[in-house]
Amino acid sequence: MNDEGFHLTPVDVRRYDFGTALRGYDKARVDQLREQVADELERLTRVNTELEAKAKGFHEQLRAFRERDKALNDALISAQQLRAETKEQAEREAQLTLREAHAEAERIVEEARAEVRRLQADLDSLARSRRTHIAQMRTLAERHLAELAATEASNVDAAQDAKSGTKDSWLDTKVEAE
Repeated sequence: MNDEGFHLTPVDVRRYDFGTALRGYDKARVDQLREQVADELERLTRVNTELEAKAKGFHEQLRAFRERDKALNDALISAQQLRAETKEQAEREAQLTLREAHAEAERIVEEARAEVRRLQADLDSLARSRRTHIAQMRTLAERHLAELAATEASNVDAAQDAKSGTKDSWLDTKVEAE
């Protein structure tokens, strides 16, 4: 009776005929046992059907859980890849920003150096102009002093001439001074 192809149903138990024999079993007791066996088979069939339904539901849940697990694993792998890509992108952008900042700083420093060189050249030019101007002023002042000295000498000579009675013209005094 363990054969997988043979299934005993409650109806089979109720209809089974044991046959009659001399000194056989008590028919009422056999019928009672047959009824109890049929009832138990019905109950076990219902329980088995319920268990199969539950097992089918559990298998469906297991399949759904496996699908969710696979989806979660895929999402986790995607998130890890995205994180790695984002990190790499951020590092590339940081390196680029750093290079741009260094280039900008170098440009600013070079502009400042050029400005310093230009200002130094302007300062040197102004110093040369100052020296030239001072030399010109000195020359002019010396010429004026020489003229003043000549004028004073001429006035002293004129005063002496006036005392002595000779009078040179102003032009004669100028010619002698030179």
